[in-house]
Amino acid sequence: VLDDHDALGLAELVKTKQVSASELLEASIARAEAYNPRFNFMAHKLYERARAAVAKGVPEGPFQGVPWLIKDLNTNIAGELTEQGSRLFKGNRATVTSELVKRQERAGLVIFGKTTSPEFGLTGTTESTLMGATRNPWNPERIAGGSSGGAAAAVASGVLPAAHATDGGGSIRIPASCCGLFGLKPSRGRVPMGPPLTEGWGGMSAHHAVTRSVRDSAALLDATHGLELGSRYSAPTPERPFLQEVGRDPGRLRIALDVTTMMGTPVDPEVIAAVRNAAQLCEKLGHSVDEARPKLDVAAIGKAAFSIISSSIVASVNARAALLGIKPSLDVLEPATLAYYQMGLKTAGADYAQGTNDLMVAATSVAEFMTGYDILLSPTVASPPLPLGTIHLANPDVQAYFQAISAFSPFSGLMNQTGQPSMSVPLGMSRSGLPIGVMFSARYGDEATLFRLAGQLEQAAPWRDRRPKLPRA
Repeated sequence: VLDDHDALGLAELVKTKQVSASELLEASIARAEAYNPRFNFMAHKLYERARAAVAKGVPEGPFQGVPWLIKDLNTNIAGELTEQGSRLFKGNRATVTSELVKRQERAGLVIFGKTTSPEFGLTGTTESTLMGATRNPWNPERIAGGSSGGAAAAVASGVLPAAHATDGGGSIRIPASCCGLFGLKPSRGRVPMGPPLTEGWGGMSAHHAVTRSVRDSAALLDATHGLELGSRYSAPTPERPFLQEVGRDPGRLRIALDVTTMMGTPVDPEVIAAVRNAAQLCEKLGHSVDEARPKLDVAAIGKAAFSIISSSIVASVNARAALLGIKPSLDVLEPATLAYYQMGLKTAGADYAQGTNDLMVAATSVAEFMTGYDILLSPTVASPPLPLGTIHLANPDVQAYFQAISAFSPFSGLMNQTGQPSMSVPLGMSRSGLPIGVMFSARYGDEATLFRLAGQLEQAAPWRDRRPKLPRA
């Protein structure tokens, strides 16, 4: 039954008593136990907590009785482990439950575990010294993407049809691309992130999900979006439920196509071909496509993001290290993370403020560019999934690491910096049988257009049955 339905479909089976929430949970647990040894996507198992929730009675929400996994990064259940993929946070137990988790459970989702993340979600692969390597179900020698690679590997291997994910620089869209899934990063302020902190990385981070179907993503956003206590801001109120946008005619969209990186680094020809094929499909669907890109100060944007992220790492690491009475070192941090930390120590308050200002200028520039276009179309990442170890934070050659991650993921971070919604759609495949995602980004607050276009693309080029070949669990 897990293979034949998306999350909304499974909930319908529960509501009509064709299957029980307990049966779904046990099926997902069995799949997780079968595939996790091979792909390593489970950070923490919460099986007994889930069984108790089902025994108590699952809320009659849109996802009633659907098994669910949350990412082990800044997503908390009081009393349960939240280790952030870091040895520094090993054994750390949350004291509060995230508002997002409460909303997911009110929607009927049954949380039975937490998925793997690289340390602090800092890279495009899900590999860590603490948890080991998460492997791609399409090819176990390749990365599942990051930082939500555990979520993507679990969904791609059929453990469940959708899972929670987060995105501070592409961390929903990159693993969606690597694992052949749909992954949408919502607008800044759309989905709650606290408590205790209602934004991450100066507003660059966002929470949502990786899914098989477009409608699941839309319905999940309907169930979770909106202000939380202490929010500094909120994304614009949608005109109607996002689920109602899936299947609506998007009209004739004006699409800007860009297959070149801002830094001039190369893009794999197979990726370029996948994006151009997507552009041709969009034209066949009645949309107009022009090659165009916003004019941006690339150096200023890069420096700004680095200042904000490294400063944020300092705050988090210092608080935890003080609690433990230790000094941050390679004993508890990956080499690249420690480099971020050391650079953050040298970042002055004025540098952080200037970085914030530079990202506001970039957001304005992109918004002005988008007055002429509805969608910006580009690659999600610059190549098919890389071999494991290529962009691991544990690389002792820190400069080589930074060069490798910049080359692999030069596209997705801009939409975090400007706050715009952005989605990776599984439209391409490499000759070697690896998924290639194509990225579509819209104006701030305009997830509606993305869901309309995604629904249209899902009908025109369905990916539902394109799955890795795995032994039946």
